[in-house]
Amino acid sequence: MGTQRSHRDQLAAEVAHLASARGVSIGVAESLTGGMVSASLAAAEGASEWYRGAVVSYSSAVKHDLLEVPAGPVVSEQAALAMVRRVRSLLGADVAAAVTGAGGPDPQDGCAPGTIYLGVADATGERVVRRELHGEPEQVCVRAAEEVLEAIVAWLRSLPATGD
Repeated sequence: MGTQRSHRDQLAAEVAHLASARGVSIGVAESLTGGMVSASLAAAEGASEWYRGAVVSYSSAVKHDLLEVPAGPVVSEQAALAMVRRVRSLLGADVAAAVTGAGGPDPQDGCAPGTIYLGVADATGERVVRRELHGEPEQVCVRAAEEVLEAIVAWLRSLPATGD
């Protein structure tokens, strides 16, 4: 786990650098990752300046009630889209990310273990991607957290710097 944690820390450091350089705030909604993304972001340099927080919605009921995921499957593109939109609004974040999925060992909502949906959004647009991850549930969750951080990094890199 040491190298995996280290990789998350490196990604979170990159998010910190880019968020600061672009002058944007970040928020996340997590499901199967259970707070791993939030823990990494909160530990990154200057987090109090750019990190708004997270909603960890492990339970389907929380996704429906708090994050306004429509009735139906919570492992879906529609769920990830609802989660990213709502968490961005709830937290007042410039850029938000959300992840939902079937961590395993059993399928969920007709999706094989390791299936995740990852959304990223800001005021100008939003994107959801589906990924198929492999391994034991803990490995799937760790990799899903890395995928979220990688997606935030990619999104932030596409934004203009605020002129240092």
